[in-house]
Formats: sequence, structure tokens, C-alpha cells
Amino acid sequence: MIITKKKDFSKILEYLNGREKIYLFGCNSCAEQCETGGEREVKAMADLLEKQGKKVIGFSVPDETCYSMLIKKHFREDKDVLEKVDAILVLACGAGVKAVADAAGDGMAVFPALDSLYLANVTRYGHFFEGCSLCGDCVLAETGGICPHTQCPKSLLNGPCGGMVNAKCEVNLENECAWIMIYRRLKAQERLDVLKRIAPPKDHSNGVKPRTVIVESRNKKQS
Repeated sequence: MIITKKKDFSKILEYLNGREKIYLFGCNSCAEQCETGGEREVKAMADLLEKQGKKVIGFSVPDETCYSMLIKKHFREDKDVLEKVDAILVLACGAGVKAVADAAGDGMAVFPALDSLYLANVTRYGHFFEGCSLCGDCVLAETGGICPHTQCPKSLLNGPCGGMVNAKCEVNLENECAWIMIYRRLKAQERLDVLKRIAPPKDHSNGVKPRTVIVESRNKKQS
């Protein structure tokens, strides 16, 4: 899931300067779990804006705000209200903001209320851990499912740096060195021979943006 944090409210007011009629979009998926964009947070934002003299004339909390077709459906269903707004404020990740902006069209100002931080594993509700950097060149087969690109602050691909202290990371001594974790896991799997291979530099061409994936077989089934 995508981890988000709330933007400073003064920044949001700066975005909305001169715009009085506001519509809010939240997200009932990632942002809801982060407590940054669920229905409760959307209503709280509406209260804050109205205290600043803004008029919130509607809001929507889709199940997944990054799902473009779902957002277009919300626009159709609430068309009469959305045609009257001066701006739309989105309490969702950047992908959600883009989905709303695309559905709104070029003539409507759409602003983010959140900052997107990282892709996380969920250890339990409300507990998140950054587990993947979305690099497009996965090495988890060689590192026992522990990503050095993500869990090592230096993204080292061939073992620990010289600053590792008592198995702890020199950047943050509360964190165990990613490569010590990798070593222990590969040892437990009797796969330490993998560490003898020199990992080549990351193929960053896989991360050239923007990226698009179209799953043809699924599209054929739906048509």
C-alpha cells in the first residue's frame, strides 16, 4: 500500500487562495488505513476549510481513488455538483490526484492534500514498513526476499559498507544492517554461495517514467 502524510494546512490554503467552492475526494483504501484520507479525515478537512471561509459543496470517498474508471463514474454521478466548484482537493496518493485531475479535465484545478511517501508492507493495521522501491529490476531471488535497494539507506548491492557497527546500520543504529539480515537468511536456507556472485549495477532503464502496463488477456476477457 502507498503511505501518505498530510500536507501542512497553510500550504493547502495557499493552493486554494481565491477559490471558494471546494469539492473533496478521499480514498477508502491506502489513505484510510494511514488515517490521512478516509471519510473521517475528509470531514475534518471540510470543517477546517469552512472555518477559513471556504464552502465545501460536496465530497466523495471512493474505494480506490487511483482507479481511473471508478473516478470517472463518481464524476458522472455527481456531475451537477462538480460543475459548480472552483477547485477539487484530493486526500489520496499522487496516483489518486492524477486520476481525479484526468477525470476533471484541463479546465478544473485539482490539488493534493497529502504527500506520497513510499510503498509499504502492512505488519498489522496501522503498522507499515517500507519494503519495495519499485525499481523495476528485482533482486529478491538473490537476497532471500530482503531488498537491499530499499532496506539499505545506501542501496548497496554487494554486501555491507564499512560503516556497519555490531550488525547495525551506521545511518540509523536502531536498524539492523540489511546485508546482515540477508546473510542470516541465506545461511539458514543453505544458499550462501549466492553471495559469491557480483551483482551488476541496477538497470535503471526499467524505471524510465512514465510507465504503462496493459494486460491483454484480461482486457480480452472483459470485452
